[in-house]
Amino acid sequence: MDSFVIEGPAKLSGQVRASGAKNAALPELFATLLTDEKCEISNVPELADIKSTLGILSYCGKRCSFFANKVSCLEQADIKTEAPYDMVRKMRASVLIAGPMLARFGHVKFAMPGGCAIGVRPIDIHLSAFSKMGAEVSFQGGDVILKSKKLKGAKINFKFPSVGATENVMMAACLADGESVIRNAAREPEIEDLATVLNKMGANILGAGSEIIKINGVKKLSGFSHEVISDRIEAGTFMIAASALNSEIAVYGARKEHLGILCRKLILSGAEIHNGRDHILVRAPQKIKPVSIYTGPYPLFPTDLQAQWMAYMSLAQGTCKIKENIFENRFMHAAELMRMGAKIELKGNVANVSSSKGLIGAPVMASDLRAGAALIIAAMAANGKSIIKRVYHIDRGYEKMEEKLFSLGASIKRVKE
Repeated sequence: MDSFVIEGPAKLSGQVRASGAKNAALPELFATLLTDEKCEISNVPELADIKSTLGILSYCGKRCSFFANKVSCLEQADIKTEAPYDMVRKMRASVLIAGPMLARFGHVKFAMPGGCAIGVRPIDIHLSAFSKMGAEVSFQGGDVILKSKKLKGAKINFKFPSVGATENVMMAACLADGESVIRNAAREPEIEDLATVLNKMGANILGAGSEIIKINGVKKLSGFSHEVISDRIEAGTFMIAASALNSEIAVYGARKEHLGILCRKLILSGAEIHNGRDHILVRAPQKIKPVSIYTGPYPLFPTDLQAQWMAYMSLAQGTCKIKENIFENRFMHAAELMRMGAKIELKGNVANVSSSKGLIGAPVMASDLRAGAALIIAAMAANGKSIIKRVYHIDRGYEKMEEKLFSLGASIKRVKE
């Protein structure tokens, strides 16, 4: 297990480019299961979750090459319509195998995805939707088995705008008979990017990015070539880091329309935001003002930036509240930030963050992907040396994070254990 060693305080300058969006690339890779034709996806980040997905696709019968952030997939054998536990346990998004397999082959068996440090994230929303489309759902020895002679279009009302369920149903509905309508659909930019891919394949999808998505099923889907959108969460992490570290940086690939609420909150905290043609310039505030947030489905404040915001607010003068409305256990980073001197009081799903005398370097541990990013920001802002353990969490969602920060002027290095 590698660690990051960081000497603070740091000041960043220059420019950095956000990698391709992991949360767009993953469903687009699983979408290759909808066709037997060649598929090419570029701007794919080199991450542990991407490699896990390619492993699943290879096991199922796809021949995938991954070079210079480009994936090429060909079908080389009869497809295995299953995903074993040893593969699924590594990555929550592996449940996205269900929609394409069920739609194209009428059968899929996959291990029930395990829990996650930040919350349980059940898949009942996915299974209920498939059932409405005519699939039989059964369970056997920890596996989920879905069967259907032919999926039928259906009207599906989500109780919560789940990103994964929206993606899974979109993919399944592309090859179903008739029209499917998803209400209370997730609206994230990654949903729109997946719809773009599916339409390139010959699907008929309208309304992606809104609360109502309509999909008219087609008989067959073809191959495609597509460039993944930039990762708005990675871009947002760099924007928060610049604001926290009295820095000025340009984040290329960042799109203001994808980061509207973060830009507004940063401006309220005193930062300057300038929107360029293909980048966002962030200039840190002279004095960080406390700004409260509450997380929610897009376009509200993303839960995936909540931890980073907490690290930022631990440097503000004053008090603010952070309310987490998505995951029930996503404040584990608070204890690690407090080890560094942050003043945080937790009450259920609300964190009260107060002024501290400054952060001090300390040994800390990443409990999940975004918690790790928050600890990096805190360590760069702190006085002294910090050691962040379990950075494999960070590697799941940030491509070459330490290299990018080093190029901006941070004192950060990876230490192999």
